[in-house]
Amino acid sequence: MNAFPQGTVHEAAEDLQTAVRSDPKVLELWASLTPLGRNEFICWVDDAKQAATRQRRIQRTLEELLEGKKRPCCWAGCIHRTDKVPGRWQQAVLIDGKGKSGRL
Repeated sequence: MNAFPQGTVHEAAEDLQTAVRSDPKVLELWASLTPLGRNEFICWVDDAKQAATRQRRIQRTLEELLEGKKRPCCWAGCIHRTDKVPGRWQQAVLIDGKGKSGRL
């Protein structure tokens, strides 16, 4: 598999791609996700403000995929999609109107 399966809005950065490709089982699980599912993981990883948090989220992505999860645990969802309005819960966790969120 040469082309890395991406999300609907977001594209996985090199560090996430490298981590997912490092385990054939994880890569298979990643590829089996819907583009929306991949998008949620990518957005969640990209939302990290610090490098250490980003690395923890990448590691957790691998773990959650192996656990059979299709979306990141405890994530309000990508607010960057233009095909739908953010849900009530997403709006409730937004800090400001610039697309920044208060999620860890």
